Parts: sequence; C-alpha cells; structure tokens
Amino acid sequence: MTRKIIRSDKWPLQATAQQRHLMRLTLAEYRAFCRALSIVVLSNWPALCRAPSFAAAVERLIHPTMKNPKPRHHYFTRRFYKFPSYLRRAAIEFVKGQVSSYLTRYGAWLDGDRKCSDARPPAFNPVSGCYPAMYRGQQIKFNEDFTVASLKLWDGREWLWHDVQIKRVRQRHLLGAVKSPALVVNRRCYLSVPVELKPEQLPSTERACAVDIGINTLATASIVSSGGTVVARRFLHPAADIDRRNKRCTLIRGKARKTAKLSKGFCRGMYRKTRHINEQIAQITSRRLVGFALEHGAEVIVLEHLKGWRPKAGTRRSSLRQRFHGWLHRRLADLIEAKFTEAGGRVEYVYAKGTSSWAFDGSGKLKRDPKQYELATFTTGKRYNCDLNASYNIAARYWAWKLKLTRRKDGQLSEDRSSSGKPRIPVTLSTLWQREHEAPYQCAA
Repeated sequence: MTRKIIRSDKWPLQATAQQRHLMRLTLAEYRAFCRALSIVVLSNWPALCRAPSFAAAVERLIHPTMKNPKPRHHYFTRRFYKFPSYLRRAAIEFVKGQVSSYLTRYGAWLDGDRKCSDARPPAFNPVSGCYPAMYRGQQIKFNEDFTVASLKLWDGREWLWHDVQIKRVRQRHLLGAVKSPALVVNRRCYLSVPVELKPEQLPSTERACAVDIGINTLATASIVSSGGTVVARRFLHPAADIDRRNKRCTLIRGKARKTAKLSKGFCRGMYRKTRHINEQIAQITSRRLVGFALEHGAEVIVLEHLKGWRPKAGTRRSSLRQRFHGWLHRRLADLIEAKFTEAGGRVEYVYAKGTSSWAFDGSGKLKRDPKQYELATFTTGKRYNCDLNASYNIAARYWAWKLKLTRRKDGQLSEDRSSSGKPRIPVTLSTLWQREHEAPYQCAA
C-alpha cells in the first residue's frame, strides 16, 4: 500500500527591487489582518469552538454578505480593501492554531507547570511564523516548466498579478503533485512549496542496511541478509568537513579558557558556523547512506535507538565533551528516515546497549584497544573494527526480531520453556548463522 508523503522544497525567487517591495507590502498586509483577527478570535473563543464550522463562524463576525449584511466587526471591511477570500480563510486557520496554542500554554502556566516559581506567563504573538498561503489558481500560477510564478500582490491600493522569475527548483516536483506554496519574505524572497509524493514500496530482498553512528567514525554501514551474510560494507567519515568544524570548536574552547564567566552570546558567530558545517555533514552523509542502501537492494535501514540518550564522558570544557556536543546521531537519524521513506523504504530502531561490546562471531565480550579505540580484540585473539562489528550486531538484532527468534528488540534471545536458566547472551551475527546449515564467513577480517 502506497503512503502519501508531503515534502517542502525551497524555490528562491529572482525578484526585482520593486517586486521585493510589493512582497513586503503583501506580507505586512497579511500580518496586519492576522493581528486584528486574533483579537476577534481570542475574545470569542468559547463560542467559536462550539460552532459547527469554525471558519464560517469567524466569517460571520467580520465579513459582510447578502445574508449577513451587518457583521459585528466593521473594521475589516474598511481597513482591508478587497482582501482575497482565500487569504482570509488561510488567516482564520492560522490564527486558530496560534490562539489554541497560547491558551494551552497559558492554562498550563496557571496550573503551575513552570520552569521556575517566578516564571512569567507566556506571551501571545499572533504573527510568529506568519506567511501568506498562495493558493494555486487564486494567489499564484505557474507556467509549464515552473520557471515563472505569477503572484497576486498588494501594492497599497490593489491586488494585482506580477510575474516573478524562479531561480531554481529541485527535481522533487517532477515526482509528485505540487500543492499551494507559502510566500516567505526575510532577507531573501522564496516560495516554500509542498509536494505530495506517493513512493512505491521497495521490493522484499531480505537485506538490511545496518548503520552504526559513532564518534571516531561518523557512520559505519553494512548490508546483511536474513541468513547472516554480509554483502557489503562502507565507512562514511567526511574528514575535511569534520576538521573544519573541530578547528572552530578548538578556537571556542581556547577563548572559553581565558574567560572566567561566559557572557550571553559568547562566540555566537563561531557557533553559528559550526552548526552550519554540522548540518552540511549530516546532509551529505545521510544522502550517501541512503544511496548505499538502495545500491545494494536493502529494503530497510536499521539504526540504534539513541533518542534521549545523553553522554556522560568528558569533563567540563574538555575536547571529548565538545565532540559529544557536536555528535550528529539524532540529526543523522532524522535525515536518513526522511530520505529513505521518500524512496519507498523503511527505517527500524533496535536496542543499542551491547552492540559494540559483544563480538559478532559469538566468542563473547571484546576488549577495546586503549590507544586506537575504534579497534577491538576478541577473546580468540582476533583484531577487528569495533564500529563494523557493531553494525553487524545491529542488523542481527533486527533480523532476530523479524524472524521471530526473539519477541523483543532489546537484543536478548527469548528464554526456553524447558529451561529458565538460559544465559542472557545478546543477539549477535552468529545467532543468524545457527539457522543455516553452513555458516557464512564473508565477514572475516
């Protein structure tokens, strides 16, 4: 069954100085309408919530019609001349969400849900994140190849159509249906274009791409079949970008050591640059991981469940603590899930504890090298990469759960009914080999 997915693309506009001025006027007019409308909605909130249609009830208060010639609030008719009906309904839905959010937060504050005892009540900002929705056919029109957008803009007297060149678009709009975008005007003007996709589910190939996200190596991936055969392996570590990030982190740490008390906004520019480099690393690595999984026919990507986990290693202001702060385990997992789901695949999470401390061949616990922490020694004397070993065990935990060798994803085998004293050895890659007549040894060092 195909599932609908909505993804938003950013299409920058090549607007002239006059067109940018008109876009700012349009944004100011729309926000003024939302600000005035929020007062009406906030003062009539209980009655509006009881109405069968929220939008229709609000329009009866502000918009004159043949059946409603004298609405209660005449301000909107006098102040907002020929305001488009589609923008009015979009503003109603936006203000409804803003007021609902504010009342929920204010109610929680009254109930004592506060960070500190003297915390101030939440502020109501009706225009936070407020940008006009450009409904297709009514507020915006595209040409056939999506190079020109005709926008209905406010010039201070009338709502008129203006043709604006689109700088560039991605290829996503060719794969799905383009919905009504939003006009975003900040330092630059662009369209936030939602695209509805219906990706076809990937065929079942009995292959999983297991990814271990680490500190020494950013991501280690391996393709493992349901029988325990390792088909492919790859290390992903953009060293040049990581060095650029670490260089700025070192400069920040050096300045912090010379300062007794860090002021608000300390090294703001360096932190901003570091975040941008981290975002670039996550985007590049996630794209390569998804491409690696699709290249080898994997139907699922398996990750460790690390949401909410906080590292405790490293002292305050140490290099190790700073490396953990720049760790991309959550951002990388979110991007992998978003991109692979768009390609028709699935992302599963398994229990993380023990994947790196147990040998994949079932020989027991391993011992890490104190000088080269990414290397490990098995009890048999075998030397192996610890991150690669962890990726094998991650895949094994998924397949053990999928094949019902265990009823849980916590990495433990189910106990036998005949014996309750079965040792609690976690699932490793060797667990899958026991299901086969001949154990595959494609993953030897």
